[in-house]
Amino acid sequence: MTTPVSALAGQPARAAQLVDVARLIDAYYRLTPDPAVPAQRVAFGTSGHRGSSFTASFNEAHVLAITQAICRLRRHRGVDGPLFIGIDTHALSAPAFRSALEVLAANGVEVMVAPHGEYTPTPAVSHAILAYNRGRTHGLADGIVVTPSHNPPDNGGFKYNPPNGGPAPTDITASIEETANALLDGGLRDVRRRPFEQACRAATTHEHDYLTSYVNDLGGVVDLEAVRASGIRLGVDPLGGAGVQYWPRIAERYGLDLCVVSEAVDPTFRFMTLDWDGRIRMDPSSPYAMQRLIALKDRFDVAFACDTDHDRHGIVTPADGLLPPDHYLVAMVDYLFPHRPAWSADAAVGKTMVSSALIDRVARSMGRALYEVPVGFKWFADGLFDGSLAVAGEESAGASFARIDGAVWTTDKDGIVPALLSAELTARTGRDPGERYRDLARALGEPAGDRVEGPATVDQKKRLAALSPQQISITELAGEVVTGVLDRAPGNGAPMGGIKVVAENGWFAARPSGTEDLYRIYAESFRGASHLRSILRQAEEIVDHALGAAAIG
Repeated sequence: MTTPVSALAGQPARAAQLVDVARLIDAYYRLTPDPAVPAQRVAFGTSGHRGSSFTASFNEAHVLAITQAICRLRRHRGVDGPLFIGIDTHALSAPAFRSALEVLAANGVEVMVAPHGEYTPTPAVSHAILAYNRGRTHGLADGIVVTPSHNPPDNGGFKYNPPNGGPAPTDITASIEETANALLDGGLRDVRRRPFEQACRAATTHEHDYLTSYVNDLGGVVDLEAVRASGIRLGVDPLGGAGVQYWPRIAERYGLDLCVVSEAVDPTFRFMTLDWDGRIRMDPSSPYAMQRLIALKDRFDVAFACDTDHDRHGIVTPADGLLPPDHYLVAMVDYLFPHRPAWSADAAVGKTMVSSALIDRVARSMGRALYEVPVGFKWFADGLFDGSLAVAGEESAGASFARIDGAVWTTDKDGIVPALLSAELTARTGRDPGERYRDLARALGEPAGDRVEGPATVDQKKRLAALSPQQISITELAGEVVTGVLDRAPGNGAPMGGIKVVAENGWFAARPSGTEDLYRIYAESFRGASHLRSILRQAEEIVDHALGAAAIG
């Protein structure tokens, strides 16, 4: 069932694998999606619309339609403040930005763009929205981030953040999707647009210094003075992403011994090592993609990387190399609460249904409530905004947490802040995050976990997402009594878009990817590797049936 790890995984990208940037951009403008083909329509996954111009799934028509749909949504909801927009370093992001600005200017939207065409991390856009809206009840701001996150170089992406600063919830994305597809069906006749040069000069287009605003405020969320005073050696690999200009400024502003191992920006991402499937993917949670920084681990007390839009993090330590995302999330949750005395005693820990159960045990040991939701950071945005969540994180290495004083920092994933927190943790405790995790595992139980992936068509993904507990005839999981079969999240009752089976000492969850043509199985056992393999075997049987049949007997 599963696709084996490619023999090329972890090796440098080869010339034949590099995207032809000129052809990619030509296809963006030249190819027109066919609305009759489902894969060529606008479709918002867990984090916006994504696709490739080569497959007519991310082209100028999509961006024009989505942006016009956002303009209509803003008018309908009375959002009439500025719109903050940022882009990452994918080749399709700059042309998509041009298309979006043409529509935004024609619709009279006040747009805040980075000066000199600077790249803008996702968290800097969220931070800008929240900073502008603080204390306001009218004229609220929102935002757009042009990014496919860590996806391969031939991908483009486009996501909308409403006035709470986080990823748009399902009702908003469904509305944008419906309107955008109607515009596509109508041949874009109802899309307002003006030439890019005019849009740049429009009275509604303004520059905003995202970099300075974000960097100067970091001291309010991470104790960077403690990091400076400790003198620990830090390393960062921006992976050619949108934060490449941010890290030198952070080092200078806060006096950190921080080495940026590469400032290269190249839309082919030829400097990457290949991911598990032999493709280029800028995933800081993948040991295959992170070979460059892992090879340098002994030069630093702690090192880190972020993905292309800098909303995900990867932590590297001398003893452990790249920490699994759940390991760092466990250490982060355990560290933060004792070191943030101003945080509310009622503030909870947010996690997704596919994150480690060790997080549950850590939260319980501190007397903190757990808020468990489906995959997708949008489910955390309101809680981070109103303070009911102090920290929230995903298995896929996305996280954010409150300011030191307990106020909201960002409501979207922020790769930069968790990365810097690994330095604070190391500086203030004298032990790196890997060591802290091992202490916790010894005390609360050491889980063995794994995630397997494989290709899935759109139809197969729909069948997997629609699985219900009634279709799963399973009473034992690797020799233990099944205590729950879930298709909804315990925290908010939202559909998880898949299935989770739970026993006392292990669990698995199966769901389709919201951003790629893949399915994923997550599994964990507190009884060791052999027990984990048994869980995975049962999970694979269930997913095999789901991908190949409409129902499970």
